[in-house]
Amino acid sequence: MSTTKIQIANSEKEIARCFEVVAQLRPHIKDKHELMERVKRQQSEGYYLAYAEDGGVVHAVAGFRIFEMLSRGRFMYVDDLVTNENSRSAGYGKALFEWLVRYAKAEKCERLNLDSGVHRFRAHRFYFREGMHIQAYHFSREFLDPK
Repeated sequence: MSTTKIQIANSEKEIARCFEVVAQLRPHIKDKHELMERVKRQQSEGYYLAYAEDGGVVHAVAGFRIFEMLSRGRFMYVDDLVTNENSRSAGYGKALFEWLVRYAKAEKCERLNLDSGVHRFRAHRFYFREGMHIQAYHFSREFLDPK
């Protein structure tokens, strides 16, 4: 892991390289083309896709945004954070998380927030080890037909 490189995916080629890892967290995204369309659309809304690679292989991916809210001040919100299942416990997720923290601080953020599915116990253990704590409940209401 000594040659881990973390950067923001800016090109279509870089975004496409992240697909195999992103799909492990977001299986509803069916192919590289759909991922590129979604990322490019969200980039216009301040979304960034960062990835950790080593030896030419993408091992971990994070999607994030910088927000400001009355309740939280300026903060980074991590939409997506996933390590390739074959690369877990090798330090790639930790390296990417630490990079996110440094990036957030450089952007003058007061905190880093994320939501994690209630069933993702391994992820929760990781977040606790990284100094995060449960601050709020996230409530959601789904609409059967959003059109």
